[in-house]
Order: sequence, then structure tokens, then C-alpha cells
Amino acid sequence: MSLFRKFLNPKSKSDKDQEAPEKADRGKYMPDVKLPTDERFMLNFKNNGGKFLYCENDKEVMEAFDNILHENDWYETTSCCFDPNLKSKFDKFNLEFTKTGNSSFFLSTCEYLIANDGSILISSNQIKEKKLNELPTNFIILASTSQLVDTIGEGLRGIKSNNKDRIPSNITTIKSFETQKEGDFMSYGSSTKNLYLLLREDL
Repeated sequence: MSLFRKFLNPKSKSDKDQEAPEKADRGKYMPDVKLPTDERFMLNFKNNGGKFLYCENDKEVMEAFDNILHENDWYETTSCCFDPNLKSKFDKFNLEFTKTGNSSFFLSTCEYLIANDGSILISSNQIKEKKLNELPTNFIILASTSQLVDTIGEGLRGIKSNNKDRIPSNITTIKSFETQKEGDFMSYGSSTKNLYLLLREDL
């Protein structure tokens, strides 16, 4: 079973009982066990207020996307999207694709998913030269499990490695996904987004 499936399906009581002795052996002053990258990302992302949908294949991606449109009544509305591949992928949902922020939602990929703070790393490859506050409040991001990295530094090195001819500009992270956190000092200057992440298994 995938780690994501295990995370999304909590352990039974018997599973927890079996783990208890192992945890009891650890003293209270022992350092915390470092969670795997994928589990850390999911915990931090959800703590940031993001909505997470794990998909094992393209069929599940389409089903999850359809559910999001249904939940928000976004059928036959406008979507801000700069990626021709995504426009083609989701062309059967009767959406009108535009390049303006005055749309129901922004549809995009991302550069990397950062485990340490649960943020989404994006660049001009996804948002061109737009500022986050010039884009719709609602985001649907399509990403793959291979895009999970531990730190922003690792993600920046990946961007540099993947774009040797021309490093993209406008590199930023999104990590505030709840409107009540808008006034949080740590998110000062950033734009809060109602964000859905469709994470497809590709490892």
C-alpha cells in the first residue's frame, strides 16, 4: 500500500497497540523521529489549510477534478490557465480558459512541493509574470509525487537543473491556504489562496 494511502486511512486500534511498545522505549528527551518526506509534506500542507487529493492514476485525477468542480459549482465557468497541456487535459469539462485573474479558479502545475513547511513552489513557468494577488483566489494545482522535496533550497536547485538554458523568474511559494490566516505575521505580504492539490502517484 502506498504511504499516501496509509496516511489517508488511519491505522486500526490493533495497529496502534502493536506500535505502542516501540514508542514506550523512547525516552521523552530523545529527538523526534523524522517523518518521511511525503508524510511531512501532507501534515504541513493540511496544517496550512490546503485541500489534498491523492490520485493513483489519470482516471482518479479526472474524478477528483470533476468532484472539485461539482463541489464549488465551477462547471461552465472561466478558468485562468497558462499551460496548453492542462487546457488539453481538461478540455472536456466545458470550461472557458482565459489568462486573466477575473476567473473562478487558477489551474496550474507547480515546480516542487516543499515538505518542511507544506508549501507549493512555483515560478514564471506556471504564473508568467503575474503576482499572486493578480490571480484568482481559488487554485487547483496538479503535481506528481516525484516533485516532493524536503527544503526550498532543494527545490531551487531542481529548478536551476531543469532550466539550464534559462532560469525562470518570479519564483515564489504559496503556503497560506486559509483566509483566517491572512493576518498572521508569518504570512505577511503573501496572498492567501483556497488551494486544492491533485497529487498523482508517479513513483
